[in-house]
Amino acid sequence: MGDSGFKTELEWRPLEDRSCTDLPWFLLFTVFCVGMGCICSYTIVTGGAARLVFGYDSYGNTCGQRNEPIEGVRLSGLDHRDRQYVFFLDPCNIDIVQRKIKSLALCVSLCPGEEMKTYEDLKTFAMLNGSELCSYELAGHKYPGLPERFDKCPKLPVPPSKALPVFNRCTPVDVSCYAKFAEAVVTFVSDNSVLHRLIAGVMASKEIIIGLCLLALVKSSFDRHYVTVVRAVDVFSAGTSVLWWLYIDHRLFSNTTAPRVAKETSEEAELDLDKRQALLVYAASATVFTVILLLLMLFMRKRVALTIALFHVAGKVFIHLPLLTLQPFCTFLALLVFWIYWVLVLLFLGTTGNPQQSEETGLTEFRLTGTLQYLTWYHAVGLVWISEFILACQQMTVAGAVVTYYFTRDKNRLPLTPILSSVLRLLRYHLGTVAKGSFIITLVKVPRLVLMYLHNQLKGKENACARCLLKTCICCLWCLEKCLNYLNQNAYAATAINSTSFCTSARDAFVILVENALRVAAINAVGDFVLFLGKVLIVTSTAFAGVLLLNYQRDFAEWLLPLFIVCLFSFLVAHCFLSIFEIVVDVLFLCFAIDTKYNDGTPGKEFYMDKALMVRGGRAASLTVTD
Repeated sequence: MGDSGFKTELEWRPLEDRSCTDLPWFLLFTVFCVGMGCICSYTIVTGGAARLVFGYDSYGNTCGQRNEPIEGVRLSGLDHRDRQYVFFLDPCNIDIVQRKIKSLALCVSLCPGEEMKTYEDLKTFAMLNGSELCSYELAGHKYPGLPERFDKCPKLPVPPSKALPVFNRCTPVDVSCYAKFAEAVVTFVSDNSVLHRLIAGVMASKEIIIGLCLLALVKSSFDRHYVTVVRAVDVFSAGTSVLWWLYIDHRLFSNTTAPRVAKETSEEAELDLDKRQALLVYAASATVFTVILLLLMLFMRKRVALTIALFHVAGKVFIHLPLLTLQPFCTFLALLVFWIYWVLVLLFLGTTGNPQQSEETGLTEFRLTGTLQYLTWYHAVGLVWISEFILACQQMTVAGAVVTYYFTRDKNRLPLTPILSSVLRLLRYHLGTVAKGSFIITLVKVPRLVLMYLHNQLKGKENACARCLLKTCICCLWCLEKCLNYLNQNAYAATAINSTSFCTSARDAFVILVENALRVAAINAVGDFVLFLGKVLIVTSTAFAGVLLLNYQRDFAEWLLPLFIVCLFSFLVAHCFLSIFEIVVDVLFLCFAIDTKYNDGTPGKEFYMDKALMVRGGRAASLTVTD
């Protein structure tokens, strides 16, 4: 233990000979994942998955297969191998609160393809197709004369329906109970001129929206290392000038064509006025933002040098490690696959459990009771922990690649694929560290999510003191989560360097960060601001391109919704890619702090840092050495 501590304190070099870190936590995480798999297996073995896919009737019988009798439930244990579809006697009886259909459900061999207005039609359908739409104990040839037909047969008229492609439910093609709701929606859309124009604007500009979204994706992928305050000021200043030019040009054009405008319809004149007002709002907003940006640059000009140097080196990292660009796609794909799996298992759990008859309707439902209720909570915790684990794997992978780049003096001797090498080191040695770090985040995030859920459920019911206390706890947990995320990220970088356990790495990284507390604060403040500028720059440049394109689109005048869609997509894409850039900058700063602490530029203790950091960060480095 003492030898490893001595090595961690004095060397801080990426190790070739590594050992597995936090192995007990890897085993714990493996057991937890096995538990998640057991939940999925339990839902399949107990029939929950089959009941979700194939459906089941109100007596607990799964459609399309032979069933076992259920004690105390009549008409259970039927052979439904020739009845593959679920048919609801009253599909319009919907409980919006409970999100379910409160109607008797039956398994039938064929969904009604035509409307049936009489019980004679039900009889004819049963005789011709062998599909009886009334309760099982009623004979199809006796439907018209049975006194039970009013309660145990479908509500007339029976609308035509068809089976869903995956879930075998007979779904009405045109449900009459939705008519009023649909009529209200259509009336609202047709009467609301603003909404109608917004929708028309989106439909008319769908090609432009798709093109601008692709532009935002390209800019986010390749423009990260050029994000600087100076460039942002130049772009915003130029964009503001062009917006004012467009507004003045549009206004002059309107004034010169005033005689013709008088002959136009009132709707066209209103559209022209809206376009001019939109340009004025955009130009004024851009002017205010540019002025604020200039003032911030004036006050922060002395603190930007080291941050810009780190950003410059981060740009070189992306040039030497181009696979970093694909990292967000890989992470998103992994999260998407896991989330789809999680949602499917959650749906399986909704149809798993012990059969119970509802006291209100008498229908049979499957519910988790007793200790089985905790399966849902276990599954919910798994959503948070495994999602955080995937994000932590991304952080460890990026940190490992950046550490390899920084501590390699001759960049021409870098491994062929540092990203893949980092992934292999993660899989072979450090999954336990990632599992432990993500678990710590889960311990904070789960209580915060529970408190947020309680706050939403009790909204308007709790007193002012309780509401204030809940909000305070939520804010404190959010701040703690952000701090732990930052510390975890640096702990992963320390693990990538020294191959130490999570706690040791977190302690060593924390010591380094505390020794550079002022620079950490400055880097975070200025760096976050510059990254925010990067996101705004990508969003505004994409929106600016949209304004130029939409200005010559004469089919509509409402730009709000198309530009909002483009800006929202641009921000999400920019946030996704710049989060990787932020990780790279933070890891570079930790490496820079380690470099300046243990090296002074003398023979045998040469700096590993890039020349840009030596020039722009030289003053900070010398201060650290003298201190």
